[in-house]
Parts: sequence; structure tokens; C-alpha cells
Amino acid sequence: MDEIDWNDRLIGIKGSRGVGKTTFLLEYAREFFGKDNKECLYINLNHFYFTERTLVDFADEFRSKGGKVLLIDQVFKYPDWSKELRYCYDNFTDLKIVFSGSSVMRLKEANPDLAGKAASYNLRGFSFREFLNLMAGTDFPAFTLDEVIKNHRAIVRDICAVVKPMAYFQDYLHHGFYPFFLEKRNFSENLLKTMNMTLEVDVLYIKQIEQSYLPRLRKLLYLLAVNAPCPLNVSQLSKDVETSRATVMNYIKYLKDARLVNMLYPEGEEFPKKPSRVYMYNSNLMYPIRPMAVNPQAVRESFFYNQVLKDNRLNAVENAPQFSVNGKYLFRIEENMRGKNNPDWFYAVDRMSIEGENIVPLWLFGFLY
Repeated sequence: MDEIDWNDRLIGIKGSRGVGKTTFLLEYAREFFGKDNKECLYINLNHFYFTERTLVDFADEFRSKGGKVLLIDQVFKYPDWSKELRYCYDNFTDLKIVFSGSSVMRLKEANPDLAGKAASYNLRGFSFREFLNLMAGTDFPAFTLDEVIKNHRAIVRDICAVVKPMAYFQDYLHHGFYPFFLEKRNFSENLLKTMNMTLEVDVLYIKQIEQSYLPRLRKLLYLLAVNAPCPLNVSQLSKDVETSRATVMNYIKYLKDARLVNMLYPEGEEFPKKPSRVYMYNSNLMYPIRPMAVNPQAVRESFFYNQVLKDNRLNAVENAPQFSVNGKYLFRIEENMRGKNNPDWFYAVDRMSIEGENIVPLWLFGFLY
């Protein structure tokens, strides 16, 4: 909420299903307007009401009655949503619109209606810092990657003087990324439903894929999940999923857009080339699929990738480190430091036994946002 420039008249909030986009809009209304202020209104475009009423007509009536801020949820469920948002932007200059939608949506280059008009932001799931602050009642700030690299020993001492982060870390890896762990429902079942809804609604609906192809998409996600992180064997996947190599690559890109997987490329390469490795987007996604066979090293690497990705560029490297970050730091993710310490690398270590200039607790990379 603090990152957004609220002076913009058209603001898009994207995010994967389950990260709390609806809650975010309602919290904005509560914090900036209060419950009795009628200048701000929340609507859901998936409501049957909007099968008969156009968004433009509704927005025009709202502003004529004193409305100033319209919060629109589930925008992609409405036909021609981008054209009507553009009309509102061009013609209703006294109205601010904040809308939410799936991470699969394209708001900039691929959407000429909104290019240069909509300010787009990504709402992410909880960082480990946010989870820790929530569960332990602390108020730790976020740090940049360079601050963590240069000052990690002092930062760790300050944090550990207040709380024991490792007491919360495994819980975060299992269920801390999605805010709905706070609800009194079975988290794994809820996450499975969220993953299926992401495939069935976000990917199939927005990418206009026929329903009959859903089983192939689900099988592909399963195969990626049980093998991640892994070099991508597109030929084998195309046989297993019974579709072409090109379709497999497109499906993986859709899964990436839906925040279900991450693709790691060498420096200078990107889609449609084959990635070096595929990861699950966050560690929580690994547990519901095969809870008794989750690879701890895969969890550690997925956590690092997910948390560092927000404001940094990660690439694959050919030798022993798993990640190159921003083209200047080489990172190796370890359970503990038992092998030789290469002074040219940085080590993100899960179970810390020694400290060093280039050895950083893995959990601290959860403090980057």
C-alpha cells in the first residue's frame, strides 16, 4: 500500500489467486475513507448485475452522485473491461479507479487500451518478514539485498536479540506465503483448491484454452512440482502430457504468469527459449502436491528465488552456485556449511553453525520486502 502512487487515476493491482487482492481493496477503502464515506465504492464485476449494466454507465452514475473512487474487483470477468476502463479514464477525469485482476492479465505492452494509462502493481504473498511480524508481534523493517550482503551480521544480531526467527521459519515455508492460513480451514486443502481455480479460471479463461485441455495442464504442473527444481526435458514432458513441445513451453509460460512456477534462465536469455531450471513459485505450493516427498533442498532454493525475485534479477550459472543475482553476486544455497568456502561466492545457509563475510542465514533473504 505504501509503494503505490495514489495520485494516479487508473491503478491496476495484479496478483496470484489467494494473495489477498480483495482484502487489499477493502482495506484501502477502510483506511482512506472509512465505512460511512460514500465517495468510495467497492464493486465486483463478476456480479450478475453487470450482465445487464455496463461498467461505463455504472461509473458515470456513481460520479454523478458524488463518487470519487471506484474499487473494481475481478475485472477480467467482464467483457471488454480494458476498453471500458480506458473510456472511463479518458472521459471521467474526476473519477479514480483502482482495479484488481489475475497475474495472468496483460496490462501494458499486450494491452493497447491501457498502455501508458494504467499504473500496474503486483501484490505478492507474505514475505518471511511480514509473516514473522504478524506471528511474533514484531515490527522489523525490510532491507535491500545490498544491505543484507554488507551488514548481515549486525542485522541478524539485532533480530535475534528480539525473536528467534528459526522458530517460525519452517511454518512459513509450509504455509506462510498465502494470507488465508489465518482462516480456520485446512490450509493444504484450501491451497489445492486455489491452485485448481488458478488453472481452471485464470489460465483457461484468460488464455482462452479449451476446457478439454485442463487435464494436460494439471498433469504438467504436477510433473514440474514433483521434479522441481530440475533441468527441463521438454521432449519427455511433451510425451507425458501428450502434446507438442511448443505447447508444453507455452503452458509453462502460462503457469509462470499465474505465479505457480518460476523459470530460471542464463544471463541474456528469456522465453521462448528453454529455461535452465523450473522452480515452484513459492515453497508453500510444494507441500499439498506430495506432502510426504518434499525435497528440503528444493524448498530452500524455491524460497530464495521467490523472496529475492521482487526487486532483483536472478539467472542460472553453469558451475556450482545455483544463482547469479543482478549479474554481480553468485549464490549457493546450503543446508549447512560443511564443504569448502569459496570466497567468490555467497552462501545462503539454512542451519547456521558458523558466520562469515560471505555466509548469510537463509531466512534473512525473507526480509527483502
